[in-house]
Amino acid sequence: MASVGPSIFSGTGAGAPAGALRPRAPTTKCLSADIEGFARDRFLPMTRVSPFGHPFLLGFDEIEQALDRVSKAANDGYPPYNIERLPRTEQEPERLRITLAVAGFTLDQLDVMLEENQLVVRGRQIEERERQFLHRGIAARQFQRAFLLADGMKVLGADLSNGLLSIDLVRPDPERVVRKIAIASRD
Repeated sequence: MASVGPSIFSGTGAGAPAGALRPRAPTTKCLSADIEGFARDRFLPMTRVSPFGHPFLLGFDEIEQALDRVSKAANDGYPPYNIERLPRTEQEPERLRITLAVAGFTLDQLDVMLEENQLVVRGRQIEERERQFLHRGIAARQFQRAFLLADGMKVLGADLSNGLLSIDLVRPDPERVVRKIAIASRD
């Protein structure tokens, strides 16, 4: 069996069977080199290859920035939410419904705002100082959850019922735009 690199095992110890290996203490030189390498690698800037870096994809900077914002916001799991597609009916077009589990929040403690193309839901519970708890398993909590909306998305309304906040959105039917571009002659 060939040795691949330096081993931390060497020789036999007293009372060990013949051929048995005993641990050898690693040298400080090896450890310090490993630690320096780890520290150096740990603090190097992470580079990311953009999918929008192709020369045929022009003007997609805003989409790339939106994807960055969404990926950063996706780490927080509170409050949990569902997004569902509601089918078209005779009275209403196809809709999207965002449902957030906000048990314990009252109507006064919730805000639903449309800020540019982001739907922002905020919840603020105020700590009640006059109450004395023997056990506190339900903490007063604050949250902010943002959803990035496509251009033209409209918020139809919001409803709070049984600890669930439902927000209905309508997706507009896209218009097909075809335009002929005139070619100028510079002769």
